[in-house]
Amino acid sequence: MTQSSHFQQLLDAAAAQPDPQRLLFVFAAAELPDGATPAQRERFLAGEGGALAPLMCVDKAPGDLADFGALLAESRRAGPPWQVAFAASLSGTGGVAPTTAQVEVALQSMVDAVRVGGVGRFAAYGPDGEPILFQ
Repeated sequence: MTQSSHFQQLLDAAAAQPDPQRLLFVFAAAELPDGATPAQRERFLAGEGGALAPLMCVDKAPGDLADFGALLAESRRAGPPWQVAFAASLSGTGGVAPTTAQVEVALQSMVDAVRVGGVGRFAAYGPDGEPILFQ
């Protein structure tokens, strides 16, 4: 028996919920923050450090994505290259999926959290589909 990927487990868990779910994704890339010191600039140019900047976001029903590869392909068609995809789930209630307005508020909250580094409550994935742990 093969172990399913972390992302597949996310899809399966969302699909198994009693109320309809929307999966929320925010794609981000590292950038050099304003006012960076020369040492920070040097680290950034060496591929380390920087601040995460949200680039784009999207919501999906769990059944809209077959796997991480589908999300990756769609994100590459839709926008710029990214380094981290943050994921969360938004639950509906009483058998009804979240409204568009609820989804928009939740996505904006995620974007704001990424901007300030408050990403600990989200699942995070690199472009290879492997989970990323932030400490």
